[in-house]
Amino acid sequence: MVRATAAVVPRQPTPPQRPGNLPTPPPSSPGELPRWQRPGPLRTTLRYITLWALAAFFLMPVYVLIVTSFKNPADVSVTRIWELPTSLSFDNFSAVLPKLSSGFRNSLALSIPASLISALLGCANGFVLSKFRFPLSNVVFPLILFGIFVPYQAVIIPVSQTMTAVGLRGSGDATGGLLGLMLIHIIYGLPITTLIFRNHFVSMPDALLESARLDGAGVLRTWVDLAVPLSKPAFAVAVIWQFTSSWNDFMFGAMMTSRDSWPVTIALNNVAGGQSVPFGQAMAGALLVSLPTLAIYVLLGRFFMRGLLAGTLQEH
Repeated sequence: MVRATAAVVPRQPTPPQRPGNLPTPPPSSPGELPRWQRPGPLRTTLRYITLWALAAFFLMPVYVLIVTSFKNPADVSVTRIWELPTSLSFDNFSAVLPKLSSGFRNSLALSIPASLISALLGCANGFVLSKFRFPLSNVVFPLILFGIFVPYQAVIIPVSQTMTAVGLRGSGDATGGLLGLMLIHIIYGLPITTLIFRNHFVSMPDALLESARLDGAGVLRTWVDLAVPLSKPAFAVAVIWQFTSSWNDFMFGAMMTSRDSWPVTIALNNVAGGQSVPFGQAMAGALLVSLPTLAIYVLLGRFFMRGLLAGTLQEH
């Protein structure tokens, strides 16, 4: 005799009732906001209008710069600065380029070595300060960072006297002061490059250092073979920062260099510094001077935010 057994079906929980017998909204997909929290079309439209208006406001100088650069010199005037060019002309570029050519060479000879050397030294500092402990290591790092808060104007007189005494200023230097100016930018860039690389190396696992130590690698070998290849984003940030700083420098360039070694910022200032300002040439020169820094951002920009934020989450 076979007995029939009844299967016990588990009881489904009753969904909570909303007040007022309102129907329960359909479940939303994961990550999707409920309907009452989604921005409406009016709010989204106002947001985009505001963003586009702010972008247009901040791009107004760029518009004037580009439009005036490609105008015929006869069409350039203060009253017609907002008008589009009647014809595309490169006369302003051909007129200003010979005035900036030596300045371009001097600035490239200054900015490329200064940014690379400062980035390498900052990489070494950041690696040692983040992964090794030595006496007064907690004091050395704040002292290095203190250099970030020292303005140029506070040290211009002692720097000028020191560089004159050691023969690295103006005509006393075989390079016309470029070597001393490069040394200034390397030293002045060490605090920020050290901070960038220190934050980057904080996120590096200590197990990598242990593996290198077990393989017989010392500190220098570990830095060359392990730390430097893994710090490309930090190098991008440091090089962008240092190249932009040294390329745009005017005060130290005017103080340290002789006439034949003037950087491009002084040459550009001389184009626009006369009693009768050639606006077309000044705008064309400013556009040409901004191209190297723009190229650096385009080439290394994809590493910039990654390297700038490296180590920030691991600190907490």
